[in-house]
Amino acid sequence: MENAGGAVGAGIEGDMALHPEFPTDPYAVLHPDVRWYPGDEMIGGMGYEMLLPPLVYKVRKAVAAWRESAYAEGSPTTVALLNHWFRTEHLLPQANGTVRPFEWYFAQREAVESAVWLYEIERARDPYALMKFDSSGRVSKGMFAEDWTRYVLKLATGAGKTKVMSLLMTWSYFHRLYEPDSDLSTNFLLIAPNIIVLDRLRTDFDGARIFYEDPLLPDNGHEGQNWQDDFQMTVHIQDQIGLVAPQGNLFLTNIHRVYESGAASAFEDDDATDYFLGKKPVGKATDSQVDLAMIVREVPDLVVMNDEAHHLHDPQSAWFKSIEDIALRLRQKGAQLSAQFDLSATPKHNNGAIFVQTVSDYPLVEAIRQGVVKTPVLPDGPSRAKLHEKKSAQFTEQYEDYLHLGYLEWKKVYDELLPTGKKSVLFVMTDDTRNCDEVAEYLESRYAELKGGVLVIHTKRNGEISEASSGKSKEELDKLREASREIDDPASPYKAIVSVMVLREGWDVQNVVSIVGLRPYTSAARILPEQTLGRGLRRMFRGEDVQEKVSVIGTDAFMDFVAGIKVEGVELEYQPMGERTSPKSPVVIEVDQDNKNKDIGKLNIDMPLLAPRIHREYKKLEDLDVTTLGNKRVGYRTFSAEEQREIVFRDMNTDEQSHVTAMDTAFTPNYQNMIGFYTRSIMRDLRLVGGFDILFGKLKQFVETQLFDRAVDLGDLNTLRNLSEIEATRTLVETIKSAVNALTVNDTGNTEIRGAIRLAKTRPFLVKEQAYLIPKKSIFNKVVGDSQLELEFAAFLDGCPDIISFVKNSQSTSFRIEYQNADGSIANYIPDFIVKRSEDHIWIVETKGREDLDDPLKWQRLQQWCADASHHDETGRTFSPLFVRQEDWEQYKPSRFHDAIAVHQ
Repeated sequence: MENAGGAVGAGIEGDMALHPEFPTDPYAVLHPDVRWYPGDEMIGGMGYEMLLPPLVYKVRKAVAAWRESAYAEGSPTTVALLNHWFRTEHLLPQANGTVRPFEWYFAQREAVESAVWLYEIERARDPYALMKFDSSGRVSKGMFAEDWTRYVLKLATGAGKTKVMSLLMTWSYFHRLYEPDSDLSTNFLLIAPNIIVLDRLRTDFDGARIFYEDPLLPDNGHEGQNWQDDFQMTVHIQDQIGLVAPQGNLFLTNIHRVYESGAASAFEDDDATDYFLGKKPVGKATDSQVDLAMIVREVPDLVVMNDEAHHLHDPQSAWFKSIEDIALRLRQKGAQLSAQFDLSATPKHNNGAIFVQTVSDYPLVEAIRQGVVKTPVLPDGPSRAKLHEKKSAQFTEQYEDYLHLGYLEWKKVYDELLPTGKKSVLFVMTDDTRNCDEVAEYLESRYAELKGGVLVIHTKRNGEISEASSGKSKEELDKLREASREIDDPASPYKAIVSVMVLREGWDVQNVVSIVGLRPYTSAARILPEQTLGRGLRRMFRGEDVQEKVSVIGTDAFMDFVAGIKVEGVELEYQPMGERTSPKSPVVIEVDQDNKNKDIGKLNIDMPLLAPRIHREYKKLEDLDVTTLGNKRVGYRTFSAEEQREIVFRDMNTDEQSHVTAMDTAFTPNYQNMIGFYTRSIMRDLRLVGGFDILFGKLKQFVETQLFDRAVDLGDLNTLRNLSEIEATRTLVETIKSAVNALTVNDTGNTEIRGAIRLAKTRPFLVKEQAYLIPKKSIFNKVVGDSQLELEFAAFLDGCPDIISFVKNSQSTSFRIEYQNADGSIANYIPDFIVKRSEDHIWIVETKGREDLDDPLKWQRLQQWCADASHHDETGRTFSPLFVRQEDWEQYKPSRFHDAIAVHQ
C-alpha cells in the first residue's frame, strides 16, 4: 500500500505534529509532502478511515503536478479562469478611495483545483473512477451510495467554504457557456441545513453580490470572452422564485423546502429548535413527501451544492433521497445531474469515518497553524487545579469557579480589544433550559458589565423546562434569531450567550473569545469536538497579521471531550488563566489618553506631510527607445517541431510556470498573447495603471530587434518557443522594467507641505502578542519592536533625560517616505523612531542590524526628507536624521540621547 502521508509519514512516523517546513502563510502553495499526517502508529490504533480521507493523498499529488504544469490539457475556459483567479494580482477598491489586495487562501484554491481536475482532466465522475485514488486499500464500490458525480470538499471551520462554492459556480457557469461539449450547468441548487446557515448564505448570494464583490469575473476581453456581459445569474431564495429561464439560475434554499411540501415549523411547537434553526433533515425519506417537480421541471440541467454537508451521512435520509430524485428526474428528461459538490468541516458518518467521496482536505490543525482560525487555549495544570465542582443543588453554585474563570478570560480580552471597536463575546453551554436560565440570571446579577447583556438561546418548550412562564411569541423568536446573528455588531447590547444548543453549524459569530462548557458530551450525542470549538474559531480580525485565541474552559468531562480533537493533529495550547494573567488576544496599541500621568499634548509630535518628490510620469512611456538599452543579446536557438509545440510561460518573480501552451500542427502563431502576458506582468510589478498599448508596442519592437542576437519574426513559432526560455524571459522583463523606471521615475527636486500627520490622532491598532515596553515618554500605551535592537532602543529613549518624547513609527502611524529602491521602482520607507528632543528639534532615527541593498538609498532619502522638512516647516522646526548600527550600539551603549548623537551621527 502506498503511504498516503508521503514524506511526512516517512519522516515523522508516529508523530502527529505538522511538518517542520509547513508554511504559516495561508496563501502559500502547500506541497503534498508537508501536509499533516497522523503517523502510522495512530492510524494503526484508530483506523485509516477515521483520520484521513482515503482519496485525498493521490488526488493532492496529481493536482499539485497539474498546477505545476500550469493546468496542462485544461480547456481554454478552465485555464483562463484558474489563471485569472490564482495567478493574477487583484486590487479591490475601497470606500475611502484606496485599494486593498485580495487573494484566495491556498486551501480554497486547492479545493477548487481538485474538483476541476477530477471532473475535466481525469473525468473521474463515478465511483469506479474515484476508487483508483484510494490510498487505504479499503475503498469499495459499496461505500458510494450515489451513481452520479459527487465530490466532498473538507475545509476547516472558518476557512471560507462560501468562497469555494462561488468559485465552482463561476467555473461551471462559464464552462457550460463557452465549452461546446460541456456537461456542466449554469443552474445551481444551493442547499442549507437550516435557517441560520441560509441567512449567512443569503448575505453573500442575494442579488449575486459575491460574484461582483470578489474578483470572480474576468474583465471583458480576457482571453477573447465577454465574461462580465455573459454572466447573467438570477438568484431565487426559498419560495421567492421569479422567472425561471432555461439557464442562469441559483436556487438558494433550506433543505426542507426541497423535499417537503407540508407545513413549516411553528413557534407553538413543543421544541422550538426547528423554528429557530429551520427544520433539520428528517431521518428517512418516507417521513416526508418528496416533491422536487417545480425546480426540476424548469431547468434542463443542474449542479447541486450542499453546505454543511455532514448531514448527508445517511443514504436513507430525506436530504440524500431528494438529490437522488433530482438525478432520476433529469435522466427521465434525457439530461443529467451535472455534479454534486458537498462542503463541510466535518464530513463524517456517525461512526466517525470520513466520507469516502472526500477529494480535498484542509484540516483544522493546518488552519490553526496558518492563522486562518483562532487558536484554542485551555487552562494549564495550576489554573485547572483551582477549579472545583461544588456540592450544591444550585447549578450556578456548583459550577461557580468555571463561570467565573470564563468571565475573567472574557473580560480581559473585552477590555483589551474594546479600543479597536470590536466587542468580545462570552459563550456558555449548559445541559438543560432550566440551568440555562439560571446561568443567565447569575451572570447578569453578579457582573455589572453583563447586566442586560446576556442572550439566552434554548429550545425545549414544555412544562418542566419552559423558556418562560408566559412562553415566547413568534415575534420574540424572530427577534431572538436576529439578535443571535447580529451579536458581533457593537450596536448589539449582548456580550454573552447562554445556550442549551450546540449550534453545530451556521452560527458564524466571529467575536467569541471565551467558551465555558457545562454540559456532558457523550458519543451518543454524535457531536464532534470541532463542531463545539467551531463556535469560537472564526477570526475577529480577518486580514490582520496577528494570532487570535479562544479560551476554552469547562468541566472535566467537557475538557476531556475537547481534548479528543488532538487525534486530528490539533495542538492545544495550555496557558495560565485567571487573575493577574495576560489576556489571550493580540496586543492593542493606542494613544494613552486615559493615563493621568501623561500630558499627551506635550508628548505629541506633529509631523509635516510633504508632497512626494519622487513620482512616476506615465506620459513618458512614449519616449522609451528600446534600441538604446544596451542589454546582453540572447542566443537564438532552433527548436524541433515537437519542441515548438510546447511554449512554457514562467512567473519572473517565483520562476513558477504560469501556463503551458501546447499547439497542434494546424496552429497559427499568435504573438499578441505572449507579448500581452509579459506586458501585463511588467505593469503589475511596476504598479502601472495605464499605457498598456504603448508598452505592448515597445515590447514587440524590443523582441523583434534587440532581444536576440539576430532580428526575429514574431509570427514564427520557433521565435515564440525561444521567447519562453527563461534566459530570454528574464532579459526581456528585467531590461524593460529597468528602462521604464529610469524613464518614468523622477525626483522633481522640490516639495511642499500638504498638511500634518497628527500622531496623537492615530487610531488603535493591533500587533502580534509579543514583548512590549510600557513607556513614560510616548503618547502610546505600549511600544513593540520588530527586533530586539528596536525594543532596547525604545527602552533607552524612554529613560533619556534629554528628550521630551518619542514614537515607535509603524504602518499604523502613517509617517512614511517614498524612495527609489535598488531596482529603480518607487517604494515606501518607514523610519523606526521619531524623537522630540525639544519643541524646535525633531530627530528621525533608523536602527539597523544586517543591512541590505536598499539601506543606503533609504538613508540618502531620509537625509533629503529632513532637509526638505526643515526648510518648509511652518513653525521653524529642525528635522535631523540619525542612523544607529547595531554593532556601534552594542559597543558604546549611551545613557543620553546627546551621547547617541555623538556616537552614531
